[in-house]
Amino acid sequence: MTDNLATLLVIEGTAQGARFELNGEMLIGRGTRNQIRILDTEASRVHARISHDENGWRLEDLGSSNGTIVNGELIQSRYLESGDQIQLGSSILLFAESKRDESSLLDVDLVGGSSFDDHSQIIQTYSPQTTVKEVESSRDPFAVGHLQPNDILRIMGNIAEQAVRPSITLSELLGRVLRMVLQLVRADRGCILLLDPDTGKIVPQASISSNQSAAGTPPARMPVSKTIVDYVLRTGQAVRTTDPLHDTRFDPGNSILQAGVQEAICVPLQGRLKLLGAIYLDLTDSKSILGSRGNKAQHLTDEQLQLMTAVGKQCALAIENFQYQSSLVDAERLAAIGQTIAGLSHHIKNILQGVRGGSYLIDLGLKQGDNDLILKGWKLVEKNQDKIYHLVMDMLTYSKERKPSIEMSALNDVVGDVVELMESYAKESQAELIFIPGEDIPDSSFDPEAIHRAVLNIISNAIDATQQTEGDGKVIVATRFDNQLKRLIVEVTDNGPGIPDELKSKIFKVFESTKGSRGTGIGLAVSLKILQEHSGDIQVESEPEHGAKFILHWPYSSEVNQTSASGTLVENKPN
Repeated sequence: MTDNLATLLVIEGTAQGARFELNGEMLIGRGTRNQIRILDTEASRVHARISHDENGWRLEDLGSSNGTIVNGELIQSRYLESGDQIQLGSSILLFAESKRDESSLLDVDLVGGSSFDDHSQIIQTYSPQTTVKEVESSRDPFAVGHLQPNDILRIMGNIAEQAVRPSITLSELLGRVLRMVLQLVRADRGCILLLDPDTGKIVPQASISSNQSAAGTPPARMPVSKTIVDYVLRTGQAVRTTDPLHDTRFDPGNSILQAGVQEAICVPLQGRLKLLGAIYLDLTDSKSILGSRGNKAQHLTDEQLQLMTAVGKQCALAIENFQYQSSLVDAERLAAIGQTIAGLSHHIKNILQGVRGGSYLIDLGLKQGDNDLILKGWKLVEKNQDKIYHLVMDMLTYSKERKPSIEMSALNDVVGDVVELMESYAKESQAELIFIPGEDIPDSSFDPEAIHRAVLNIISNAIDATQQTEGDGKVIVATRFDNQLKRLIVEVTDNGPGIPDELKSKIFKVFESTKGSRGTGIGLAVSLKILQEHSGDIQVESEPEHGAKFILHWPYSSEVNQTSASGTLVENKPN
């Protein structure tokens, strides 16, 4: 039985951090009807298709203009492996698959004593201090399959590539390395054991067998000599052992003899500062590989012992890097949570102070029978109630991945509703709000509610900016259609103090506000996210003391909500 859970994670591009769970056949592209929507203007509307069959997850390019690239190679169709990097336009997505194949899992069982004795059949040890001459002199003349220098370089390169490929879990990383190792050494079984930093005990982390168990049978058991593993961990040396039949350490009734182990290799995982664990490989039937010479030759050679020592070093460095990256991600996540809590607490505290002030006026008005005082207090409560509502809605919009609810809409109607809604706030702020609707703007498919919120945040910020103009504030909202670029455009211009150059790169970051305690620092971030969900952007033109202009733009589209029988998106595109 095999369970598959696959995801695509955007690791580079405008939608960095977006994560998509794969389920059946899915289309990828910047069009709003794709199940996996990439916010990248260099990606095609329908760029690629990903689907699953008995061989795994398959990625197909659908005639995209810039092509589909996997691990630096232009592809037309390809089955993906966990850790593959997919480039669509200027965006890079990481494919990750959590696959559990019960037929290949081994139940690792540490057997034997915990001390090394003179009866051991360890016939070769190796450490970085061992010289090439010593190794050459210890070679068995009957050994077969000597590794050539080119083979060693190729193998080490492949191991290094697997070790540095992005992984979702440590077990996934170790499993990939272990599969490469088993092909390299041609052993029957292998496992990676790591030292638990808390208990100091050796714990199996990954195991694999080159021989699949019969369907429906329970996972095989892999006996591992605890004596040999303890020796490797204590001395830091790699070892090769053979002929456990005459090894008095093994109990014939319940030891590794029952598994038919003929030979084994165990190498340390030596990190930069400490020993992390060991890699253990064994061979259960050397005759099946060596043929008639199986009685004289060892399949596991001294060359392989040396090579596995180097592999163990690389694997240890990969484990340390993975642990470091995991710690870094955890630290950044905690820092982000702390920043979010601090920011929200600050703004909610200010809003509650306003509510408390309004409640005090209402209470005072009720005691004195003063209706004017009650009305004044209620307006203050209502104003702060709107603030908390918009803060919550902005947080919901910013915090979760959402697919725009696309429908054919008129841009002037949506922006006109926002202007009408903000007129009372503009009057209260002593600012003039002017709407200049564009002519001949065609209806387009977009999310009217989302665009409404994006424009609302921009206009609200513009009105706030004019409060420093001493009653001469002016905000101009204009719409137009760029027929050449086929883009919808909304421009919001104010005559406020402008934006300093050093702040232009920060204003779209969450909780970055130029309005002090009056701003939440999330409105512009939400507006930008909404525009990016529509494959658009927000540009800012401003000079200190000369106001600011925010230009919201996104592609015109008249996509029809229908799909062909093959699952390919059908679009009506402008001529």
